[in-house]
Amino acid sequence: MSVTSATSPSSTAAVTAVSYWAQHAWLPHPNGPVVERDVLIATGPGGLITSVTPDSGPCPPGAVRLDGLLLPGQANAHSHAFHRALRGHVQVGSGTFWTWRDTMYRFAGALDPDSYLDLATAVYAEMALAGITAVGEFHYLHHAPGGARYTDPNAMGEVLIEAAARAGIRITLLDTCYLSAGFGAEPTKPQQRFSDGDAQAWAERADALKPREHARIGAAIHSVRAVPAEQLGTVAHWAAMRRAPLHVHLSEQTAENDACLAAHGVTPTRLLADHGALGPRTSVVHATHLTDEDVKLLTDSSTTVCMCPTTERDLADGIGPARRLASAGCPITLGSDSHAVVDPFEEARALELDERLRTRTRGHWTANALLRAGTEDGHASLGWPEAGRIEAGALADFTVIALDSVRTAGPPPRLGAEIAVFAASAADVRHVVVGGRHVVRDGAHQLVADVPGALRSAIGALDY
Repeated sequence: MSVTSATSPSSTAAVTAVSYWAQHAWLPHPNGPVVERDVLIATGPGGLITSVTPDSGPCPPGAVRLDGLLLPGQANAHSHAFHRALRGHVQVGSGTFWTWRDTMYRFAGALDPDSYLDLATAVYAEMALAGITAVGEFHYLHHAPGGARYTDPNAMGEVLIEAAARAGIRITLLDTCYLSAGFGAEPTKPQQRFSDGDAQAWAERADALKPREHARIGAAIHSVRAVPAEQLGTVAHWAAMRRAPLHVHLSEQTAENDACLAAHGVTPTRLLADHGALGPRTSVVHATHLTDEDVKLLTDSSTTVCMCPTTERDLADGIGPARRLASAGCPITLGSDSHAVVDPFEEARALELDERLRTRTRGHWTANALLRAGTEDGHASLGWPEAGRIEAGALADFTVIALDSVRTAGPPPRLGAEIAVFAASAADVRHVVVGGRHVVRDGAHQLVADVPGALRSAIGALDY
């Protein structure tokens, strides 16, 4: 397979100096973010914001007018792009996480580099339409069915990087080590295409992946059940030597905890800690079923926790201790994971609303805190610390939502953060700019002409 690379979102060949005038913008402030009006944002070559001027007066000639509320671009910190094909199919009947997984394996087995490029491009374009400017792709679909290697061993990862470029968003490819069906078990037939054999072979293959302007490379441990304990350190060391993000699924199901205790006498969190896999560059995903010691291990190590509320409720995982972790100092990020829906505003509000159901009290997070989880903290967890804020020197990545839709009309603009988190949806996204490049304009994707059609075609072509 060969592909012609698209222009990356921050390419200086494609982006020149542009000024944007925002009717309202959510901006950093020493006492916490505030909504300012008439905000002029200048961008320059390289896709950086060069200046931000609130209360600038009317939109000046030559500036691009953005009516509504301007926010930093949203970071989707946890994605499995191919899971998008499962939408609808896995809502038939009942079952558990484990029966859902059987369906997921069937779809995974239908993909090759060509079909995955088509699907991922459409999925990332859907993300752009929802206001997402960067995605963390937790990628373990490495090889051909049965485990045969493609001519380029990274063919499947490369098409994900290319798909992000075609959709106009940034990507952190979290290349995932996945070696076992469980503690001491060989990969099952569907899992054979995930495995490199051992962690050293995984590291050698991952070494060949190179960052681009729009793409950075990180690592992932699929889970403690999928990487033998004695090989966890290899993956952690690979990430540490490159100062790269390291992500891992953690304690999503009680069955994983029980199996880990039976095999090693410790919880999955303790096992990761004992092998050097926790720390400020690590994000654990889900963290639904934790002990008191687990919480302390995560907070003491400054590990980030990525919550995926729409997937966690779709799979009946449970409600994790996000508030407790955040109160203890863990940064919280958000991901759409299986893409039951792609809506960063729904993920943010679900974090608060699920906690309200669990505790029967309200007000666990402010809207500002939830927006930060989906922007600045999410980007930092993906290795893009220069994104997620509207300020000079930051990447010119931002999203504009309508304040006059049937969902958002009525409240005053000064409540923009509350409107965004507790009322808006992906359908309210009007503009998306990535690296100073207008990727979504007036609700229409500028690079993928027909996103619903692209999704329909890519998913319909799969022989599952």
